[in-house]
Amino acid sequence: MTVMASDPHPAADALLDRWTALLERCSATVDPEPYGRALLARWAEPHRRYHTTDHLLAVLDEVDVLAEFADAPDTVRLAAWFHDAVYRPDRSENEERSAQLAIRALGEAGLAAGLIAEVVRLVRLTVGHFPRPGDRDGEVLCDADLAVLGRSPEAYAAYAAAVREEYAFIPEEVFRRERAIILHQLIALPVLYRTPAGHGRFERQARANLLAEINTLLA
Repeated sequence: MTVMASDPHPAADALLDRWTALLERCSATVDPEPYGRALLARWAEPHRRYHTTDHLLAVLDEVDVLAEFADAPDTVRLAAWFHDAVYRPDRSENEERSAQLAIRALGEAGLAAGLIAEVVRLVRLTVGHFPRPGDRDGEVLCDADLAVLGRSPEAYAAYAAAVREEYAFIPEEVFRRERAIILHQLIALPVLYRTPAGHGRFERQARANLLAEINTLLA
């Protein structure tokens, strides 16, 4: 991966240590540090407002909280590192491009083909956040990625504002309409969170937050 220049995040060193330890546990055959720096540079791209290093850190921390529900927690952690590694709000294939980046980077790092395939499957799962019943790793990743929806109303409002900033190129009327459609699709799901801990901690507040934003968008 090509390393791109960016301003360092306050937690960048700690994140790099987590990445290095993760790749070593997964039997990388090359020095993982350059790959970690390249990934962190992607997460720090200036056009990002929500899908930032802070989001990566939040998802990784939540995966740690939910790790007991995963079959392969380190595989989920790898998927978390890559799930929004490629992000352009004006494009619709970000998850697939992130999956392809995982294939290249993890292959170059010498990880096993089966492990890479599972990471790629999990990254692609974040398109719709709808893991099949019994897909424990998929449930953990999706719950971690959607945890922001179930945070406090203040934290949710900050998330929604950051998303709007990422889509500043879209006219307000169009954004409101399209955003409302997405939120309606989420709130129509039978459940938003599938791990017992995620459901218990976030489900009720997430639905309240989503409904409040929908009402604001349609006002």
